[in-house]
This record gives sequence, C-alpha cells and structure tokens, in this order.
Amino acid sequence: MNQKLSVVIPCYNAEKNIENVVKKDIEIFIHNNIANYEFILVNDCSKDNTWNVISKLADEIDEVIAVDLAKNVGQHGAIMAGFSKVSGEYIVVSDDDGQTQIEMLPKMLEKMELGYDVVSTEWLNRKKRSFIRKIGTRLNQKTTELLMDNPEGIIVSIFFVAKRFIIEEIKQYKGPYPYITGLILRTTHNIATIQVEQLERQSGNSGYSFKKLIALWMNGLTAFSILPLRITTYIGLFSAFLGIAYGLFVIIRKLLAYDVQTGWSSIVVILLFMFGIVLVVLGVIGEYIGRLYMCINNTPQYIIKEIKNGKDNE
Repeated sequence: MNQKLSVVIPCYNAEKNIENVVKKDIEIFIHNNIANYEFILVNDCSKDNTWNVISKLADEIDEVIAVDLAKNVGQHGAIMAGFSKVSGEYIVVSDDDGQTQIEMLPKMLEKMELGYDVVSTEWLNRKKRSFIRKIGTRLNQKTTELLMDNPEGIIVSIFFVAKRFIIEEIKQYKGPYPYITGLILRTTHNIATIQVEQLERQSGNSGYSFKKLIALWMNGLTAFSILPLRITTYIGLFSAFLGIAYGLFVIIRKLLAYDVQTGWSSIVVILLFMFGIVLVVLGVIGEYIGRLYMCINNTPQYIIKEIKNGKDNE
C-alpha cells in the first residue's frame, strides 16, 4: 500500500490499554506491508495517567503524535481534534480499549479500492455491555435511521476508514456539537459496511455513563435535522384536535343528558396531559435555541493544550 494511513484514536482513562493497542496495531501493519502510517492519539482530559503514556509513546515512536486537550469534550470532539492533525490519504478511526479488530483493516482497504468513500463496520458480537449501554446504542442507531437519511443496510460505527476529502469536508463543520455519524452521512452515501466481531476489552470500563449516552443521543437528535420540531408541531395539532373533539363531546352530553354528574378528575387528567405536551415541546425548542446560542457564541469543539511528536525532538 503506497498511500499514507492516519489512525486517529480518542483516549479517555486508557493508561492500561493504549500502549498495547498501538504496538499491536503496528505489528499488524508490518505484517500486512503497511509501512507509511501515523497515529494521532488524543487525550480527552483523562483522569488517569493517559497523557504521560501517550506522550512517552510519541517520544519513542516517530509515527505517533500525542495531542492533549484542555478539557473533556467527549469522544466525537476528540476525534475532530485528531482530524485536525492527520496527513494521510486514508484516515482510520479506532478505539483505545483494544476491542477494535484492526486485523480487518486490510479487508476494509480492499473495499476502499473499489471506489467507496467510507468503509465502516457492523459488530457481529458485541462483548460485555451494560443494559444502559445497549439502550444508548439502540437509541443512537434508531436516531440515525430516522433523522439522517441513512442508506438502508448501512451502519456507520466509530471504527471506519475514510478518504481524505471526506475528512476535509467534515473538518469544515465548526459547530460545538460534532456528531461523526451525522457528519459522514451529510457528506456521502457512498459507504460500504463489513461485519466484524468485537474483541474483549483489555481492561477498565466504558467511558460512556448514562448521562453521556443521553447527551450523545440528544446531539444526534438535534444536530442534523429539524424533524423533532416538526414532530412537536404534529403533536400540538393532534392535541388541539383531541381538545376540540372532547369539547364537542361535553356539549353533546350536556344536551342529551342533563343529569350527568361532572367531576374534577377528567379536567385534571386533561390539564396534566396538555401541560406535559407543552413542556416537552418547549424543551425541544429550548434545546435548539440553546445550541443556536452556543454556535453564535463561537463555543469551540476542542482546545488543544499540547502536542508531542518524537520527530520534533530530532
């Protein structure tokens, strides 16, 4: 393979995994005659010793670039930071936990040679995930299918290979809430998928808490579609129709049955139902307005604190 390969790995609390992951990947590259490559390791303000580990790797291995972020921006923000430093013709995004089967990369590159812009992976057997993580993953998949015009049968995961022009277009997005799947689907539908078995995590737990999963889902829900706003409009119209229908029912009942006893229970139920809908609608509108404000305020996707590369020390 003559084209240069850039591997972007967002790292969070990965001090026990990342060195083994990088060295294993390099062995696989050597075995498959991939000689022109680089690793961009992005420390997403980890709470452990991750920065020191990847900084040491950058000192020891010329092909490793270590990037330290000033604050935690999440996996997708860290990937965007990594994209800002790539120099290869093909860009790979992988994980820091050792679950990504990088052995499948040659097969993915073969697909790329057929003319695809992106080759992504579909996990055949996902290892030990919590119930909350399963729900979060399912929600994100459904969000992608419903809101982002996802081609049928195509799954865009965080283990993928893309051509350089795709990444350059993605980098043009300056909003504070990047969502990699949405950015890829906004750029191209010329995507292939291969099936890959997920490996066991080397150590530690997923960095996605329930709060982070909800934030990621909300990001995908509102970042690339106004469909949620349209849905709230339909809900409002439907609620108005129900109100009119119930009003007609009350009038007809009064005209036909004068002795019918009226009570507060039905009124309370209707009020709770209507106010609940109003609050949901206001919440969706508020989410869009808040994100618009953050964009106008030029909130950065990430802030790079330090960059290390062994070549700089030569």
